[in-house]
Amino acid sequence: MADRGTLKLMAEDAVDLQIISAAVQDAVGKAGGLKYLAGKRRFTIETNRFRWEDIDPNQKTQTRVRTILGVDGVLGVRSRGLTKSDPELVVSLLSITFEPASEAPAGQLRLLFAGDGELVLDVECLDVTLLDSDTQWSTKHTPDHERKTR
Repeated sequence: MADRGTLKLMAEDAVDLQIISAAVQDAVGKAGGLKYLAGKRRFTIETNRFRWEDIDPNQKTQTRVRTILGVDGVLGVRSRGLTKSDPELVVSLLSITFEPASEAPAGQLRLLFAGDGELVLDVECLDVTLLDSDTQWSTKHTPDHERKTR
């Protein structure tokens, strides 16, 4: 049985995508989990998503959940600063944005990763899904983007 907080989201416009982007902020996965199936025009990434929607500052532990992010209608994928040569390399997803092309509904979906890595997906239209699994676990580490000073 799925947890009542399990997310199943779809994005077909920029507002929907902002919600998915917020949900996957600080999701971590392995480079080997980035998959582009050109014949099916589908891109997927398997991640361990931090559950920002359930954060409770009074709790010592928070939750991560196994998640799949899928994009359909993908015409091509380009990367900068990411490599799949080491499938065990851990990547951390920071945000997802959409830039419409001059001819709607096509455009570019940009996935920004920690360390200045980026994937650019040329898409026919905005068609993104996020599906949480039932696999969840506690974590004591809450992602923090504040710079530490000495």
